[in-house]
Amino acid sequence: MTEPGTPPEKPIRVALVTGGSGGIGQAVSKRLAADGMAVAVHYVGNRARAEEVVDAITRERGQAMAVPGDVADEEAMATAFGAVEEAFGGIDVLVNTAGIMLLGPVADFDLAALDRMHRTNIRGTFVVDQQAARRLRSGGAIVNFSTSVKKLAMPGYAPYAASKGAVDAITLILARELRGRDITVNAVAPGPTATGLFLKGKDQATIENLAKAPPLERLGTPEDIAEAVAYLAGPGRWVNGQVFYVNGGII
Repeated sequence: MTEPGTPPEKPIRVALVTGGSGGIGQAVSKRLAADGMAVAVHYVGNRARAEEVVDAITRERGQAMAVPGDVADEEAMATAFGAVEEAFGGIDVLVNTAGIMLLGPVADFDLAALDRMHRTNIRGTFVVDQQAARRLRSGGAIVNFSTSVKKLAMPGYAPYAASKGAVDAITLILARELRGRDITVNAVAPGPTATGLFLKGKDQATIENLAKAPPLERLGTPEDIAEAVAYLAGPGRWVNGQVFYVNGGII
């Protein structure tokens, strides 16, 4: 029972982070938990890594849970959303970090690989955004993940950039479709960021050149990206229907 005159406790906000066990996803999950949100750490195959993120959050007296599911499977994601709602009472924030990056020139790119990447990056984003559009509470936020590579136009990135161009379209239109709901919809577009996904297959010279490209002369970190997400998921209520470039000024 609260003492007379004591203001009521502010209801806790709840975030679902797809790909929450990955490099950027981990940083986002921990950052939102540090802001006082209860966080559902989504994973596909590696439950142990998701549980490590959950343990890291709970050690800091935060609230977290792990939820599985293929982002491109509507039934699996409906189940995931339902599990989070049952555990925490609702969902306020969706952060869509889940994605894959497969590179190669257009002339030689394997179309089966293209289909696999587009299934995760395009269909996966659409499926999860669809659930969020149906279920997020008023005052909520959807944060999708795009890429700065769309503007950098680096050779070999066409298949990946194409998938993220579709994410931009989903983001900008969904923001307008949710008129009157008090739910913001934005996308974060990271530049070169030191994650396993980005560094895979690159030699040291390539990495050093990429690090020198931004005026800040370094690669981004997952924590840099998480700061931008935290702003859009929290205080950035007047930012809506935007692609938020977080790349150290490379473009």
